[in-house]
Amino acid sequence: MTRILSFILCLGFLAACDSGGGDVLQTPTDGATNPDSGSNNENPIESDRGTPALPPGTSTPTPNSEIVRREARDDETGGGYATNIRYLNDEGQDEFFVDNIAFDGNNIYTRGNPVTGVAQLGSFAVYEGAETTEDPISGESLRTFTYRAIYGRGRTGATEFAIVRSGSYVDFGFGGFVYQRNGVDDDGNQVRLVLPDEGDARYLGDYAGIRVFEGRGGLEYVAGQAEMLIDFKDFNNGQRGVAIFIDNRRLYDIEGNEVTTEYLTALSANGGGTGGGGLFGDVLDGEGGTSDGPSLVIDRDQDGNPVLPRIRPVISPDDADSNGEIAGELAEAALFDDGTRTTTGEGTYFAIMSGENAEEIVGVLVMTGEDPRVSGTTFQETGGFIVYRNIPE
Repeated sequence: MTRILSFILCLGFLAACDSGGGDVLQTPTDGATNPDSGSNNENPIESDRGTPALPPGTSTPTPNSEIVRREARDDETGGGYATNIRYLNDEGQDEFFVDNIAFDGNNIYTRGNPVTGVAQLGSFAVYEGAETTEDPISGESLRTFTYRAIYGRGRTGATEFAIVRSGSYVDFGFGGFVYQRNGVDDDGNQVRLVLPDEGDARYLGDYAGIRVFEGRGGLEYVAGQAEMLIDFKDFNNGQRGVAIFIDNRRLYDIEGNEVTTEYLTALSANGGGTGGGGLFGDVLDGEGGTSDGPSLVIDRDQDGNPVLPRIRPVISPDDADSNGEIAGELAEAALFDDGTRTTTGEGTYFAIMSGENAEEIVGVLVMTGEDPRVSGTTFQETGGFIVYRNIPE
């Protein structure tokens, strides 16, 4: 397999709070399928839920055990190559260690600079690979590639996720993700899952992700809110009702400048003909003019900011299993003012439930679609979320 470096990013690399505690992203206790044990077990895990298959990881999950899942290795895209991902703060250093990724310096990722880059996306922390490294023989300073990581940790330390991606390739490049239900929480209590057998539940929390591209180099961030709905009363007989929605996503470049408007302007123009700026002619891009076709209907957050189209689930009767593991398909659909919808992204999400009242869920999604700003370009968005059930104290 070969990866093609982005010429522009090779000429110079852009420089790119508090995230929560925890020493490391825990690894499975069953070493035979530990991705860092050298076994390289890439087989999907069998489950009593349906398709899509769960990622590699813990081979014998139970409701009372820790469960670790990592991105399956893909030699075509470069996904799943990041291994041995560890969050380090045993001495208060707030760093990440990422193994098996070429040209990321000394494998240590430090917290993003909030002035020149991005340090935080919602409640999740952002980390940067080193921009330079040193030849140990000559002492010469060498440029590295652009790598970024997002780390999320649940309120009690029961769940975690990490995502690593690179912007230095003109395809998706090397990276990986891991998400997990830990064996113990921050207080040393055993983490387990007790699934309710009645009622419905709503979960809310933050979402953050990284976008990389096929067809050009570069890297962008996305941040928003996640919502999950679960029908517990129909978890019997395989009818496990799960729905995920990702709302209010805003898009940022690698330096933290918002680019949501530019993206939506291009999306509207491409979806509504070539006659002008479409819906954004007066509102956003100031160019005026009208489109010959339908215009994009703008979604906005509670503060009135334009946001990306909503991500919605593809509902299936067997999305979850008795261990609390969830996997399903999803899609992003843009609505136009003539009532039509255009699918602008498609993908898969994975998640794990946790808690005595199933009060917490951690997960990751991967979605691809055409980037309307550059012809022939595809984006890959990898995002993580941790959502919570509203349980009165």
